[in-house]
This record gives sequence, C-alpha cells and structure tokens, in this order.
Amino acid sequence: MSASATVKLSRKGRGSNPSPHGRPWQVLIDGSVVGQIAKGQTVELAVEPGGHRLRVRSKSYLCSPERSFEASGGRALGFSCESRALTHFLPQRWLLWLLVSLVKHDLWLALQPDETGEVGAQRVARPTSHRPTNGEVVVGGPLGSAVAEAGVSSLATVAPSTARPGTPAEAALRVEGLTKRFGNRTAFSEVAFEVAYGEVFGFLGPNGAGKTTTVRTLGTLITPTSGAATVAGIPLTPDNGVEIRSQIAIMPESPGLYLRLSVTENLQYFAGLYGLRAAGPRIEEALAAVNLSDRAGDLCGGLSKGLRQRVGLARTLLSDPKVMFLDEPTSGLDPVAALEVHNLIIGLRKRGVTIFLTTHRLEEAEKLCDRVAIMNTTLRTVGTPAELRAQLFKKELAVRTRKSLPDPGQLFAAVPGIEDWRAEGAGTYLLTVSDPELVAPEVTRGLVAAGADVVFLGEAQHSLEDVYLELIDEDIEARR
Repeated sequence: MSASATVKLSRKGRGSNPSPHGRPWQVLIDGSVVGQIAKGQTVELAVEPGGHRLRVRSKSYLCSPERSFEASGGRALGFSCESRALTHFLPQRWLLWLLVSLVKHDLWLALQPDETGEVGAQRVARPTSHRPTNGEVVVGGPLGSAVAEAGVSSLATVAPSTARPGTPAEAALRVEGLTKRFGNRTAFSEVAFEVAYGEVFGFLGPNGAGKTTTVRTLGTLITPTSGAATVAGIPLTPDNGVEIRSQIAIMPESPGLYLRLSVTENLQYFAGLYGLRAAGPRIEEALAAVNLSDRAGDLCGGLSKGLRQRVGLARTLLSDPKVMFLDEPTSGLDPVAALEVHNLIIGLRKRGVTIFLTTHRLEEAEKLCDRVAIMNTTLRTVGTPAELRAQLFKKELAVRTRKSLPDPGQLFAAVPGIEDWRAEGAGTYLLTVSDPELVAPEVTRGLVAAGADVVFLGEAQHSLEDVYLELIDEDIEARR
C-alpha cells in the first residue's frame, strides 16, 4: 500500500495578539469532521494518496471555504486559514454580511495553500474503518473513481486503522440500555451494542422484533423511552437531532421516490433538503456510483423495483454520510438486482462507510456482514457468524461412505476424540468431536482399515440460518 500523505493546516491570528483562546474552528476532510483548530495552532492530518477536499468552518450554519488537493505518498501539503478583515462594526452592514455568508463560502474565512507549514504540529486522528482489508485495496479519490472489485465508485478515504470493532475510539454507534415503549407495548428493551467505523453490522430478527423501530430511534425519528446512545460520535438527544441527521442516511424498504419526477429531479429535490448547493456534480457522482448515469432522465415511475432501490441508494450517497441505515434494501428484488445492491454495499464498506443493515435474508447477512445481532424485542446475541456458530453448536465432522457401515458404533468408539455420533441416512454420519483437525485423520484411518469406501469427510458447517432458528426457537419455547 502507498505511504500516507500529510496535510499541515495552520490557523493564523489577526492583530498583534494571536491568542489561542478564540473559538476553535472545525476541520473537515471529504465532508467528515476530523478535528478542531484554535487560533495560532497548526494541526497535521494523515490522508491516503488521491484526491481530497479540505474545508474549515467557524459556524455550522455558515458556508465555509473549501480547497481540493491531490495527495501523494510521503509528500506534505500546507494550507493556512484565517479570519478575513471586516469593516468597522455597523449593525446593518454586519447583518448584510451574515445574510450573504449563508451562500458565499469564503466571506468570513480564508483558506489558502501554504508551503510554510510548521514542523511538530499536533496530529489529529480521523475516524476510519477498523476492518482489515484482507488483501483488498482501499481506494481513495472522489466518488467517481472506480472500485473495480465491487463495480462501484468510492469517495476518498484515509488508511484503515487496526482497531477492532467496538473499541471506544472507533465506535460509530454506541447503544446502552436503549428501550422504546408505545403505551403498554414494548418495541425493544435494554438493547446494548457497539458498531465500529467501516463495519457492516447486520440486524436480524422476525417481524415485530423491533428492528425498524430501532433504526428509526437511532435515526432521530423516534425518541427513546430510556437508555442512551451515540450516533457518529454525537449523543442521541433531541437537541442533537439536526446534527446527527447531517451525518447519517436512512434508506427504508420503500425508497419513497416521486414517481412523476425523473431520477435527476428526485435527487435534486432531496439534495435541496440536505442543504446541498450546486449539487449537480454530486448527483452525477452518486448516479455513477450506482451505475444509473444512463437513466438519469427517466421517470422513476417507469423504473423496475431494483432500479428504484438503486436510486434510493444514490440518494443516501448525496450527503456523504458517516453511517448508513439500510432497512431491507434487497426486499422483493430478483437475484441479479440483489447482487448489484450487494456489490454496492461491499464498495461502501471498502471506503469506510459504516452500514447498519436490517435484512430477512440470512445468506445475505452472512455474505456481507462483519458482525450480526439477532433481535427479538431484546438483543439475543451479537458476534461474527463464526463466533455465533461456535457458541451454539458443537464441532462436528460429516462422513459419507458409499455403503452403510456394518457396525459404525464399534468403529467410532475406537477413535479418540469422538464424543458422540448419529446416522443421517444411508452411509451418512455426523460425529461430535473435540477437535476436527486432530480427529479427522484418525477417522479416515479407521474407515480405510474397515474397508469402507469414503466419499466425503470434512467439518460440518452450520449456517447463519441454523444459528438464527436455534435462537428464535429458544424464544418460542420460553413463551410457551
């Protein structure tokens, strides 16, 4: 992987007293807040090689200057920012400046290239994906750059960290004892989990388990009855609703498009709701990301359900969210359309977007998710599919012979490490073992010595569906 590049940003102080005690400004790279910078301070940011966007803002409701730059490995880029000199204070003039600043990016602040960045600057860590790439290349650059492996485009990312999912520094979602009741009915109770940046987190459960209500609660659409949560590092409180919604995107099972508007007109409308100005390039990049550029002028009412789902995904990309909530994104899709959505999710994961995925398709969750949670009003379990299988099922070897063994009990009893066995049909046996790797060679030798024709011998694999059904069956039994 290419070496990281460095960006040094200095904030200059105007006047003879550049005190660092003024209000700190937010520093954003590619739309994500990466830290703050006080007056007279210099910060150093590490980014992946490729195209990026640097922005500095003093107030969240004011436009702020932005600079695009191309980073290359081992190279240090310098920028400086400062407040612009304004005229003497007159209430009418300042009111005019304030109104104009809502649309003009560089009215209050100046952001310029600077080749004199200070050495020894304070480093600011940017929250990135915890997930190892397993040999995959993390692609930087704008949304329009190709991710060949997934067939989608990607926004710029920084190098993934080595933190494990759920560590405090990397939690994109942290839920602690969250409960929601509607009168006497409990939608979900005492839910607690953490999701790391860049993780695809599956949320599984039967109808009525509280999955969608949990998504609506974390998306600030519903107020929880009790408990606490942070979303994209922001506490889940009524006062923080607007700020949280600016960092997330929610795609419901039905994307809710205006069928008499074209694809582009739909995205223009929603870009306006997001507060995006001059959104044309952003819309083009989002359509390219979901392979819909050639359908931009089509009315949404004339699109298939699969294409509408892709328009819905393009809409979620407009705001460059840190966390995406996808509620049954492949519901009702044919296998080809569902595969396209899967590839989009894989591409989003590669660029470090946190995805909270609710689905009824267990094979989909096993394919896409780093970890899964199984929900049935309360949270039943959380872990990787492999961890859940290990928790619920003993290790087994599957044996298939051409003909049934004349005395399987005597043969298997003579092999150390076999704890139990059962026949699953003519010539098929499941052996409960302590360690498959140690026991398998002994079983093979025993079968050969007994003159059996071995057709197959290997470790039995329980699917995520087996795990799911086991846990849900336990809940059904408990209610009887």
